[in-house]
Amino acid sequence: MNSLDWLVVVALNGSIIAFGFYLARGLKSSSEWFLAGRSLPWWIVGLSMYATAIDASDLVADSGGTYSLGFTYFTANMVGTVVGWAIAGFFVFLPMYRAGMFTNAEYLEARFGPATRVLCAFIQVQYRTLVLGVISGSLYWTLRVVCEWEHGTAITTLVLVAILAAVYTAFGGLRSVAITDSLQFVVMTIAAVIVWFFVLDRLGGWSGLEESLRNADGDLSHLLHVGEDRTDGQDVSDRSQEEIDGLLLLGGEYREVESRKLIERTTPGWLLAIGLFIAGLAYPIVNHTQSMRMFASRSEWDLKMSVFVAGLVLIVLSFFNLSMGVLGRAMVPDPAGELGGHADRIYPWLVAQVDIVGLKGIVVAGIFAATFSTYDSIGSSVSTLLTRDVYARLLVRDRDDHHYLRVGQWLTPVVIGISFVYLPSLLAGGMLFQYLSITSAFVVPLLTVFLVGRFTSVHRSSGLIGLLAGSAYGILRLAAPSVAAKHGIAILPDAMIDPYGAYIFAMVITTVTMLLVSLIRGWEAPGIRTAERVSAASGWLGTSQAELRELSEAGAKEGASACVREETGWLPAILAIGVIAFGAFVCFVLFW
Repeated sequence: MNSLDWLVVVALNGSIIAFGFYLARGLKSSSEWFLAGRSLPWWIVGLSMYATAIDASDLVADSGGTYSLGFTYFTANMVGTVVGWAIAGFFVFLPMYRAGMFTNAEYLEARFGPATRVLCAFIQVQYRTLVLGVISGSLYWTLRVVCEWEHGTAITTLVLVAILAAVYTAFGGLRSVAITDSLQFVVMTIAAVIVWFFVLDRLGGWSGLEESLRNADGDLSHLLHVGEDRTDGQDVSDRSQEEIDGLLLLGGEYREVESRKLIERTTPGWLLAIGLFIAGLAYPIVNHTQSMRMFASRSEWDLKMSVFVAGLVLIVLSFFNLSMGVLGRAMVPDPAGELGGHADRIYPWLVAQVDIVGLKGIVVAGIFAATFSTYDSIGSSVSTLLTRDVYARLLVRDRDDHHYLRVGQWLTPVVIGISFVYLPSLLAGGMLFQYLSITSAFVVPLLTVFLVGRFTSVHRSSGLIGLLAGSAYGILRLAAPSVAAKHGIAILPDAMIDPYGAYIFAMVITTVTMLLVSLIRGWEAPGIRTAERVSAASGWLGTSQAELRELSEAGAKEGASACVREETGWLPAILAIGVIAFGAFVCFVLFW
């Protein structure tokens, strides 16, 4: 990185952030800060949804994941997330939008009671701050490998970036964040595509990529196919024989390769695809950074149309972003060499190979833009959850609107700060796999509660019980390897330990629990379920919901634009179905 490269980084990101501060002028109410006054058009909502979903982790951490998983990970983004956006936009979030809800957690109180709402908020705090930790790790490796900075300098820069993102998010709220996200999307997209073509050219084109993988030790050509089985090797060289025997209770085969002791476990390709599909499905529905943007749409038509924009861009650009790990594997087949044993370093390593003055600056600017985009998005959305679903619901229930606006603003840097707790563990390696392992434990049960609550008449009490049952299984699964190694006890069958199979088991356990509770306690009246009962919110929670409903009614009467939306009411659904079919074709036909 030379001075020209750094000039590009500062100029591109600095101008976007300055524009974010400019957009913050005149912000007065909580509805403006939390949901941009429900004024955002479909294309800004869609691009912001994409920019939040695809961040620095997709450029760095996910490349580290696809270095091992290959194209199998396409299933999570191209099918799971796109289907999740469609289900959210057309079914799950629509009644929340009409009711004037600010968060997806508010719906859970209406459907299942306040305890489920509060648990949802805290699960999302854990889930999204973990993602922020992954973002920080991604930028850290970029600074260490591309910029060749020392550990302390890289950490200091991370903290400064987090502070800057927290400040402009706290000032500007969602309007500022959504528009800057859309601009940052342009920078990160240009960066990702430039690196992709640069690396592919170094490999000699697509045929060169295939040949390099085929000729690698062990033939790595299976990485170009979604449906291939995956074999993981757990290094147990530093374990005692007792610990190894305990871990073998969880399944797998013991092997000695040269001086290493390994336990190898194979996951079928179909199970990988299902597990990753569920991981992708959970992202839009559970994640309030996504519902927050949809709730900010100026109309229901705009909300639905955003699914098409976000989905199409995601499918196309996921190919460039996620395949980078495979391109990197073709150039560096063994992570023990150039990568120092850390597959998460592959994207920064590839960027470091760019030797054109100014070009490297554009790429690093894209990684910084992706980092800012997710810092601000998660900071604003999680502070909204804490303000409305914890602080205003349980602690201070009836203050004026300005008070809660300030609470949301002050909580933003707190949320971003919490994420640094995860950084030491994530930097140890395998950021994507740590994310996938923890997500199945808490996020998937919450996803199931949303879906079962929306599409069935299960009893009101089943939500909390189902969520606790699914999360209890998740905790047991996370604890199982440690218990097996230390005590020689398998607390779960080996099939329930598999990190990808865990997604299926978490959904099944939560669903069955909710159905059993309903068989015992009865089912909700269909009329109540169809109307999507709104919680009896009082004080500021109630008045702010009423304000949003008024904004929606005003937006629905916007003259000519309203006429266009009415005449093309069928268009969002047709386009959403087309995008889903496109993603399914890419994964299950083109690259299967």
